Amino acid sequence: MIQQALKLFGKKKLEWVTTRIPTLEADQVLIETIATAISVGAELPQYEETDLTDASPVYPRKVGYESYGRVVDKGEDVTTLHVGDRVIAFYGQQTYGIVSEQKAFYVPPEVDYETALLAILSCDAAKGVRKLAPSSTDSVIVSGLGTMGLLAIYYLRTYYGVTMIDTIEPDSNRKELAHTFGVGRVYTPNEVKESFYDYGIECSARNDGFMNLQQAVKPNGSICILSDGNREELVLQPQFYEKELHIVGSSDGWNYKEHFSWYFEASRQTPYVRKIFELDIDQYKLIDTFEKLSARVINPIKVAVTYEDK
Repeated sequence: MIQQALKLFGKKKLEWVTTRIPTLEADQVLIETIATAISVGAELPQYEETDLTDASPVYPRKVGYESYGRVVDKGEDVTTLHVGDRVIAFYGQQTYGIVSEQKAFYVPPEVDYETALLAILSCDAAKGVRKLAPSSTDSVIVSGLGTMGLLAIYYLRTYYGVTMIDTIEPDSNRKELAHTFGVGRVYTPNEVKESFYDYGIECSARNDGFMNLQQAVKPNGSICILSDGNREELVLQPQFYEKELHIVGSSDGWNYKEHFSWYFEASRQTPYVRKIFELDIDQYKLIDTFEKLSARVINPIKVAVTYEDK
């Protein structure tokens, strides 16, 4: 069986590579890809070779990490998954993926592919929000209305019941979607002048967004950094010391299996979460789409990529 995988061979150099799929090991499953995603904030700096967290990238490298598909074969020791099951995994832009049974997560058949793909980053966002653990009456301000910012807002509203959520976002086109997710006010950068909020969440990957949060959070308040520092260096401001703020970092998910169980149930009542995907393409438009993203011709929050006719 033939496998096609998109690889990055250098700065802005994407190519499809064809190989044969190896024999499965006893604990592995073979997944035929139905859909994947482009996480613009994470993947575009890698494509452009501007990722501050990866100064000496090694090539070739895989592209993407969120994958949704159907199990088409399994090893003899696999017991929790069956041929025909829909799953999410972390292998990226490939026509097939081979992963261990423990790294493929079952998706109920009624869950659509866009909702399923968002499960991974929703767990990563949830981990950061859980570190703050706000009460429903606390006020929270989020910097950045990209995928992580919106999923942090989603978890604040849906899991913790927080109703007082404002945001900082320079792109006015994202205001309407923010309100759909339950945001009250959308500030432009540097518009926040008072220390009003109990908590802040940094998702912009921009120093001015982080600076705004330090201004906006109350004395002795807490800020969680969900952005991964791949675009700009985040700098502590005088307010951090003057107000004795608490800052915590967060990376990856807290418990994917347990979170997915909650998320798939919650998403039945919140179908608007799929609106994070502002562009849908097929796999053959991936290279062209990265070129357009890099040229700033398009600016979607997140891109869904289908590998078969829906």
